[in-house]
Amino acid sequence: MRRPARRLARPRIRAELDATSIPTWRPRRISTDASSLHFVLSPGRLPRGRRIYAISDIHGCLPQLCQLHSAIAEDLVRRPPVSALLLHLGDYIDFGPDSAGVVALLAAGDPVAGLRTINLMGDHERTALQALSGEAAAATDWLHVGGDVALRGWGISADTPRTEWLSHFPAEHIAFLEGLAIDHREGDYLFVHAGIRPGIPLDAQVEDDLLGIRQSFLASERDFGVVIVHGHSANPSPTIRANRIGLDTGAGHGGKLTCAVFEDDAVAFIQAA
Repeated sequence: MRRPARRLARPRIRAELDATSIPTWRPRRISTDASSLHFVLSPGRLPRGRRIYAISDIHGCLPQLCQLHSAIAEDLVRRPPVSALLLHLGDYIDFGPDSAGVVALLAAGDPVAGLRTINLMGDHERTALQALSGEAAAATDWLHVGGDVALRGWGISADTPRTEWLSHFPAEHIAFLEGLAIDHREGDYLFVHAGIRPGIPLDAQVEDDLLGIRQSFLASERDFGVVIVHGHSANPSPTIRANRIGLDTGAGHGGKLTCAVFEDDAVAFIQAA
């Protein structure tokens, strides 16, 4: 007698599809300033003496961003490294109250004196640029993912014709958005907004995945050859797995803004509420 095919239970199917159900390790101690950093073992390593500060998914939360920048400046004074870098991993705009303020701050240059800064592209910036270039579908998408709040920060009301949106943006803000990098690789880490497509070589990854991938990346246990440091997929606290570290902790949606501090083979986290 032939056995009936075994069906997966619904809870198991749901677990495989739900990013928040994927097992991750979350740090128990997260600092709110530079005086009490708690380092834990990281799955990656930087050259000795090198330090990287990484912040992702700011979403218009300017006071929290400034708070983290102040904490970084304090940490540099307390513990001077041989060399250091500040990375923002994208999604500067939408949802939160001051997208224009965040862009203005970063467009003006390195926000922490003496600390080189690299700003990466997020999917929200790409959608905004497409909308501002006249793509009707992108404009509709932008309005549905927090763009309406962002536009108000540039003095653009709901009844402003879409063809006039661009004229409200300072040229330096557009130049900042257009000049965003896609990724940054250093030590054992690849910093990128969303993640990578498992099974595809790093040099063959496409922008759609780097800026927008979720489930197939989040669920993967593959060794990517690098540790991916990313945002895009929010969790209540930073997540650490053997192949990735997630930094999106829901800023702009009622969550906190997180900065990771990478040095040697360790990582610590600072949060601003």
